[in-house]
Amino acid sequence: MNELESRIAELEVRLAFQDDTIQALNDEVVRLQGLIERLGAQLTVLARRQEELSGRIEEGDEAPPPHY
Repeated sequence: MNELESRIAELEVRLAFQDDTIQALNDEVVRLQGLIERLGAQLTVLARRQEELSGRIEEGDEAPPPHY
C-alpha cells in the first residue's frame, strides 16, 4: 500500500468513527429532548396545582393561628 492509499484508509477510519460519534450524540439529544418535554409537562401540572391551592387559601382568608 502506498502512502496515498494509507492516508485514504486512515481518513475512512476517522470518518467511520465520526459517524458513530455523531449518531451517539444525536441519540442523546433526542433522549434529552424527550426528558425536557416531560419535565415541562410536569412543571405545567405543578403550576396549575399551585394556583389552585393558592386560590383555596385566599378564599378561606382564615386568621393566623394564635401563636403568631
